Amino acid sequence: MQPDIQRELIPRATTLHLIDALNAVRGKLSGAFEQWELLDDTGHVPASPSFTALLRHVTDAQALARDVVQLTADFARTTSSENRAGSAILAHLASAVTLSSQAVPHFAETAQSACSLPRSHSENDRYFRDNRMVIEHATARSCLRRASESLGDAVQELTDHLDLHRFFPTPSPRQSPVPPKPGGRHR
Repeated sequence: MQPDIQRELIPRATTLHLIDALNAVRGKLSGAFEQWELLDDTGHVPASPSFTALLRHVTDAQALARDVVQLTADFARTTSSENRAGSAILAHLASAVTLSSQAVPHFAETAQSACSLPRSHSENDRYFRDNRMVIEHATARSCLRRASESLGDAVQELTDHLDLHRFFPTPSPRQSPVPPKPGGRHR
């Protein structure tokens, strides 16, 4: 039974590399959802929200989503993604892809609302526009937060998987049994 379990192990170097890569992207996602603000210091939408800043949220979110997709695609191409542990990791990565990708259109809607001028300058129109912006921006940030959590779940799966490696140490060259040389002396 041991060889079957060892066959299911994702190589240690691959696991460590993937943990580092996922943690790097996870940190970027966390930083984005924590730092990208729409509301001013008073907790209100600014009278003239910066379209440029909101558009930067769109482009940065798109770059983050692309990073998540690339990491997922790279892992999916490996044979490690085909075993039980790999499938669980791939499921978390797929969630992160979906969520990070969903953030982009919500940030775009926020930017679009910021540059749209209401037909009438009534207080009601501004109120609805501001609420729409708040909802879209909050939804986008929530998508980034949840994508970060999915990457964290994948890292946890990998960390748990890494713990299995200690039960199946890779023999060092000194520990490897040396096969007998053919043609040796017989007694």
